[in-house]
Amino acid sequence: MARKYSVWPESSWTSRDIGWKTARSVTAGVDIGTTSSQAAILCDGQLFGYASIRSGFDYKKSADRVIKQAAGDSGLTLDDIECIVSTGFGHKNVSCAAKYVDEIHCHAKGARFMFGPEVHTVVDLGGQTVAAIRLYDWDRVRDFMMNDKCAVGMGRSLETVCELLQIPIEEIGEKSLEADMAPEPVSTTCYCFANTETMGLFGRPEFRSAPLTETDVYASHTVAFAWRRLGVIGRLQPQDVGDLKVYGELCFTGGVAKNIGVTKIIEREMGVTALTSPYDPMLAGAIGAALLA
Repeated sequence: MARKYSVWPESSWTSRDIGWKTARSVTAGVDIGTTSSQAAILCDGQLFGYASIRSGFDYKKSADRVIKQAAGDSGLTLDDIECIVSTGFGHKNVSCAAKYVDEIHCHAKGARFMFGPEVHTVVDLGGQTVAAIRLYDWDRVRDFMMNDKCAVGMGRSLETVCELLQIPIEEIGEKSLEADMAPEPVSTTCYCFANTETMGLFGRPEFRSAPLTETDVYASHTVAFAWRRLGVIGRLQPQDVGDLKVYGELCFTGGVAKNIGVTKIIEREMGVTALTSPYDPMLAGAIGAALLA
């Protein structure tokens, strides 16, 4: 089977220390995204299990599989879960869900769980959307902004680039930081244009006599991704500060949050250092949904 360069490795974990049978409350959240799906199970507010898988063409099967993987071999079944909340693009396909909560509130709630109560700005770097969310001190959404069109700044575009260049998605960000120069970003109008432009970059002098290296080409894309996101974040700024500054501490969620090439550029341009967490940033929506169950 040919290698898929664009796919993040699937993962799952189930606690051996938390006894779900003695828990007073067992809830779950399922986030069905356009490119990946996540599930999180909480016992009395503690993370009992999670799973992150690739979303297939059948979102219902993806929902069933990701919940099963989050439960692992613990013996926990759907009948043992008090409430399941769905979110994400394919939320309607989670047939076992009791209710739906939008991604904005789920990522905000999940980010506070993952990064701590000091989080005031959440930047969700998803497969088809980018959302910048500002929070009140008391754990409520104050304001948010989203991208108004699908283009190079989306995670799905990053996957296409990885397949085109045959570089694993978990490596492109790190390698882009090895570029010798700050390259001109590729087109941000449409990722079809960007992919065509990519092939031409290998033979393009770009301010010097030699063609661009592979790391320069990677950097051209990560710079484009970062600047698309900066435009969304900048529209969320408080009225009493200058361009691209945000209120309070910042964190990244979503799959592209794992691309250090993109996040480092955003941090540098905004003059901030993002908060870190031991949790996979792709789990934020599912954890938030489980907390809101």
